Amino acid sequence: MNSAVIAIIAVGALGVILGVVIGIVAKVFAVEVDERIEEVGELLPGANCGGCGYAGCVDFAKAVVGQNATPDQCPVCSPEDIGKIADYLGIVAEEKEKKVALIRCSGDVSNTVRSLYNGVRDCRSAVLVAGGAKGCDYGCLGFGSCADACPFGAIEIRDGLAIVHKELCVGCENCVAACPKDLIIMAPASAEVHVYCNSPEKGAAKRSVCKTACIACRKCVKASGEEDHMLIDGFLIRSNYENPPQVELVEASACPTTALRIDTKHAAGAYEGASK
Repeated sequence: MNSAVIAIIAVGALGVILGVVIGIVAKVFAVEVDERIEEVGELLPGANCGGCGYAGCVDFAKAVVGQNATPDQCPVCSPEDIGKIADYLGIVAEEKEKKVALIRCSGDVSNTVRSLYNGVRDCRSAVLVAGGAKGCDYGCLGFGSCADACPFGAIEIRDGLAIVHKELCVGCENCVAACPKDLIIMAPASAEVHVYCNSPEKGAAKRSVCKTACIACRKCVKASGEEDHMLIDGFLIRSNYENPPQVELVEASACPTTALRIDTKHAAGAYEGASK
């Protein structure tokens, strides 16, 4: 009995000593948690898309509280919540124009020349096989790497072509990094007219593989007059997003290949390629 009592007392004393040591260590090495990080985190969307440049919303909240980032860097956060975060932290949030993804290609299966492809249904894998199965080396391969990368379901693959639904796009830019063809740019959400082509080849070469390619005929440039809505880039015309073209320009220019399109009609599949 005496041995048992001694053992119990020893174990109890050891427990007390360890408890005191643990308490001291915890106090000495304790890390203070800024309650503002949790408050800011609750105002963020929690999408963890990485569009802000940080690993997730928690890391972004830490950066905002630490003044290493500003609330408006979150592409998903609504203007109202950005304002709430700024008011809570006593800072001024800059208002930025919303941007959405633009896939600069209109060459779906029915309008392009393609060869047989039996490989992995992934754009990055396909591009390693002679640049992909599409006749145009600069066009969308249509295997959906961008759609897979989009956490918001804003990209649809239709008839072998990636289509952006800008009402769902939050501008996280995940799709930009996923596209091996560098087809995707971020364009102002307010812009409604785009040139859905990215090939720098001459017009004849483009038309031999795609009915809807921009052939740089410059009809849209002429129709815009001195407004400078369109920019000439070699054998390719682009929209000037500093002075975006209006929807009326599409009808006025009568693009012979329909490369110049209104985004909502493009997403709705309202365009067909002109005949060769």
